[in-house]
Amino acid sequence: MTTQLVKLQHKMVIENQGKGAVKSILFSVDPELKDKVAFIGATFGGSEKTYLRVSETKVQSDLDKPFWKVELKSSLSAGASTTISVEVVLGGALEMFPAAISQKEKQLVRYTGNLYIYLPYAITTQTTTVQLASSSLESYTKTKPVSLSDSTITYGPYNNIAPFSVGEMVIHGENNSPMLVVSRLERVIEVSMWGNIAIEETIDVVHKGAALKGSFSRYEFQRENSGVSSVKNFKTLLPAAAKDVYYRDDIGNISTSHMKVMDDAVELDLRPRFPLFGGWKTHYVTGYNVPSYEYIFYKGDQHVLNMRLIDHIFDDMLVEEVEVRVILPEGVTNVELSTPYSMTRGEDTLHYTYLDTTGRTVVSLYSSKLLTESHIQDFQLGFSYPHRNMMMEPLILVAAFFLLYLMAIIYVRLDFSITLDEGAEARMKVQ
Repeated sequence: MTTQLVKLQHKMVIENQGKGAVKSILFSVDPELKDKVAFIGATFGGSEKTYLRVSETKVQSDLDKPFWKVELKSSLSAGASTTISVEVVLGGALEMFPAAISQKEKQLVRYTGNLYIYLPYAITTQTTTVQLASSSLESYTKTKPVSLSDSTITYGPYNNIAPFSVGEMVIHGENNSPMLVVSRLERVIEVSMWGNIAIEETIDVVHKGAALKGSFSRYEFQRENSGVSSVKNFKTLLPAAAKDVYYRDDIGNISTSHMKVMDDAVELDLRPRFPLFGGWKTHYVTGYNVPSYEYIFYKGDQHVLNMRLIDHIFDDMLVEEVEVRVILPEGVTNVELSTPYSMTRGEDTLHYTYLDTTGRTVVSLYSSKLLTESHIQDFQLGFSYPHRNMMMEPLILVAAFFLLYLMAIIYVRLDFSITLDEGAEARMKVQ
């Protein structure tokens, strides 16, 4: 609970008390948190982690409860045990309490959750550790045994917990972390076979922290350094090969940004034209170019574009709605798409730009599910593109210039005058 996201880390020792081997287990969360689940992932192992396949499923006997199926690395035989870790990321789970604060006040949040892990299995023993954003705590559930140390609350151990046990846990404390939410992200990837990929992102950001009560005073903001819950700037990480970076809004270029080139990324420090308080919004556009050889792989006429579906916007980001459009070169066929998680694919459209004749294929993807940094994963887009098509645009230019010069030659050699030039006629007779 140190940021705007609530991250639940479960380290579970699972014992198979049945008679046969099992290949998977069921994981669940409290039904009241179902709509707030942004990501669920599972791993096996310590230093060398193995990511386990997780898929949403239904159980006929408990249709009112959400379930996910976690496939184990290997079958768990009867009487054996194994340890896995399951991470759950919740978005919008923190309630601003109070909902509105003045410019000088600090931001307080309240989290309401389940004291016990919500599983369809009996729990032998459970211990819960809650990491807070601050040691300033208003109140918290005191179901014994419980202890508080600085910004850490420890519950348990609790023994012999029945399946689907529920116990309310309410924690109310200070959290001035940025509550920035991307309400809409539009990402356009334009692929050129001439060695460049242009990426542009149009982003709507809203501060979903406690709303600002009263008017905003820039004088007090600068003199007293008030507004501790406001957001003055945030950092975006771009690919290491990014170049020609720009950052603008509806007014024009925003010159208060700074760019830092690092070994594995390009850090773009974005500073909006005004600090963002609770309920305030901003809209901006960023763009850059990357070399295509890092993202396009081919064999003959078969090509595969391998890029991130969404990219880093700021730390602990939460995206509510996203649209990704991939503009392919003119003349591609046999388009095949593979995404790392569920996305809605719209109908393919055409995009026209310079020297296009039949138009470029545009693949559109949409999602209205909550997305976080855990969703920064690669997608693969395969297509067929004959390399001879690359000569089409140069040939069009050559033909256009040839026709232009031919018309110029014809024009200067023809006489379009409607009157008789007696001097010219006399010179022709002399010759």
